Amino acid sequence: MTAPIIGIQRHRINTDGQGVTTLVAFYGCTLRCKYCINPQCFSENTVCRVISPDELYEEVSIDNLYFIATGGGITFGGGEPLLHNSFIQEFCRIAKPEWKISIETSLNADTSRLISLAPFINHYFIDIKDLNNNIYQAYTSHDNRQLLTNLHLLADNIPPKRVTIRLPLIPGYNTDNDRKASMEKLKEMGFRNFDMFRYIIKKHEP
Repeated sequence: MTAPIIGIQRHRINTDGQGVTTLVAFYGCTLRCKYCINPQCFSENTVCRVISPDELYEEVSIDNLYFIATGGGITFGGGEPLLHNSFIQEFCRIAKPEWKISIETSLNADTSRLISLAPFINHYFIDIKDLNNNIYQAYTSHDNRQLLTNLHLLADNIPPKRVTIRLPLIPGYNTDNDRKASMEKLKEMGFRNFDMFRYIIKKHEP
């Protein structure tokens, strides 16, 4: 079993979870966000590194002591890591049990992929963009029905403390009032942890 990755970033401190983490970014995404920070995750011109779970384990285990001492571990991002759920499952089976496993996801992938990872994930970072479907579709070129289905699944089965919802203010697409409306709906679902931020748009972005 192998998967394409676009990068591995070590020694991330309190950025993608508790303590020292290593971010593993997969190639492949279901969305085409207008201000994507990793457009190489879906570009046909991207040269990916293809790696197996065992190879990834050998590479990241160099930081085992950091992970254990700080309560950190591995964060899978991308791209969309749910597209590589089987790879993540296999990696988690061979990883140290003390490592915390997090996932950064848009949740716009088949629900069966999310369910398959539930026994392995300690924390979910969810970038919802915006819950207003018109805004979501204008920004991502995709509707948000799958996102909503998966959000409700998490709300019904995962303790709120294990989920962080990222709520961006996206210039040209949503307003602070839109973002507040999304937060109120998410609170009604039971979510409590929110990361509020503003996208910084670079001139060369499409």
